[in-house]
Amino acid sequence: MKVPLLDLNRLYNSIKEEINKAIEKVLISQHFILGEEVKQLEEKIAAYCGTRYAVACASGTDALLLSLRSLGVKRGDFVITTPFSFFATAGAIHNVGAIPIFVDIKPDTYNIDPKQIKDLLDKKSFHTKRLNVEISRIKAIIPVHLYGQMADMDPINNIAKEYNLDVIEDACQAIGAEYKSKKAGSIGSTGCFSFFPTKNLGGYGDGGIITTNREELSLELKKLRVHGSERDYHHLSVGYNSRLDTIQAAVLLAEFPHLDDWNKKRQENAKIYSDLLKDIEEIDCPHVAGEHKHIFHQYTIRVKNNKRDKLMGFLTQKGIGNKIYYPSPLHLQECFNYLSYKQRDFPVSEKAAEEVLSLPIFPELTDEEIEYVCDSTKSFLVD
Repeated sequence: MKVPLLDLNRLYNSIKEEINKAIEKVLISQHFILGEEVKQLEEKIAAYCGTRYAVACASGTDALLLSLRSLGVKRGDFVITTPFSFFATAGAIHNVGAIPIFVDIKPDTYNIDPKQIKDLLDKKSFHTKRLNVEISRIKAIIPVHLYGQMADMDPINNIAKEYNLDVIEDACQAIGAEYKSKKAGSIGSTGCFSFFPTKNLGGYGDGGIITTNREELSLELKKLRVHGSERDYHHLSVGYNSRLDTIQAAVLLAEFPHLDDWNKKRQENAKIYSDLLKDIEEIDCPHVAGEHKHIFHQYTIRVKNNKRDKLMGFLTQKGIGNKIYYPSPLHLQECFNYLSYKQRDFPVSEKAAEEVLSLPIFPELTDEEIEYVCDSTKSFLVD
């Protein structure tokens, strides 16, 4: 048996007629840029997330970039975030001229640790002592809702309020996730989502959207995505070409009614995995924090005793898709050498990078396939 990490063909075939009809409608209209479907998608996503506004853009990366710009983050400012995330989180900070300041994660959820944020702002961490970080230049916090589970937002928002910081939710992996009954993207100054094809709600190319409850931010975001203009050839600022294509919006509108069912199926698949793997001593199954709705963008286990890489090779030989998200924390990436971080600065993140392994979790997986993955894992670690 072969079990892919992800099979987009299965998803497409399950709603093929809906997808084709949506694309054909756009082709007939010839409104390929900011067409009616983009507006409809913005309205649906805002309502779904429980925010007043949503502004579509070209990618999840641009959602982060435009959010930072709309909030006035500029060259020389500092932004706090996690070192254990996809590169775009820190890359967007760098690309507005600001400086990413990393703090470590919690070992159970892999999300940013609010206590570490507070220690940094209270000048109790090595950042001020060794890196000479000026607390007054910190302007925002970007918590990442990693693998489909939200960060601990109440203490993060309380800290942000105390220090007058904006909070940008990197919810690119978490559409539909909840924290104390509040949807991802509804708690911070902005929420950033990706529609990359592999996401729980994925298009047929790049795409993203930004949610917010602040009208002034929504208006600024709409300007920034079209070169900083409100009307043709009149530019109030230097913005970007970051518009969601109408065809992508049409595909996402066709998929959107299925999102909650897909997320539920991911949760059901995760339960089967955890039930079958829970007795393996060398594996920690994903932890779901209290009052959280985890939508399992990834099902990520932790493999202890230096057996992760060997298990990865074994599963690959058995035809089972698997991947490490993420093998190298951001503070150790060569492009950030100028920040002067060192090995062991963030031991929880570094340990996670050595042990995490993601298994297939997409909604169309069969029980038989999940059992094959689990039996194979057991045969390597137990037998």
